[in-house]
Amino acid sequence: MSSNGYAQYSGTMSTVFVDADACPVTREVLAVARSRRAPVTLVGNESQNLARHAGRPGVEIVQVPAGRDSADFAMVPLLAPGDIVVTADLGLAAMVLGRGARALSPRGREYTPATIDAELAVRHAEQRFRRAGGRTRGPTAFAEEDREHFRSGLERLLDPPRGT
Repeated sequence: MSSNGYAQYSGTMSTVFVDADACPVTREVLAVARSRRAPVTLVGNESQNLARHAGRPGVEIVQVPAGRDSADFAMVPLLAPGDIVVTADLGLAAMVLGRGARALSPRGREYTPATIDAELAVRHAEQRFRRAGGRTRGPTAFAEEDREHFRSGLERLLDPPRGT
């Protein structure tokens, strides 16, 4: 058994890492990962109540001091190629992709190396616009449909490719 309660996997078993600071799909991550016996690591700052997940088989908790991006910087060195990170943070998604891991938004959209630079450029332009006094729209309210898209996206990433 590994320290997370699941027997060690051979081959390409991915660990699912969750940027747990305000993640709306933690419950879905735990359910999908449990059904596929994939280990989960929840990473969040000390203001998050991650202790409620401690002791669950297959779940590891990494709690970091509160601070801007502290969970992000604690998570990145733990990643291996093929791991999956659930995050809404574009900066973290870019670091994840740079490590050869995969990144999935809580709405179920996979970040890709082909699009991450453009997404970061748009984010930067919007930040500059807001600093200059402009107003931009925030994201739409998180809906049940987003939860379903996320679940499907995570299942797709965790399921082995057909024909193997």
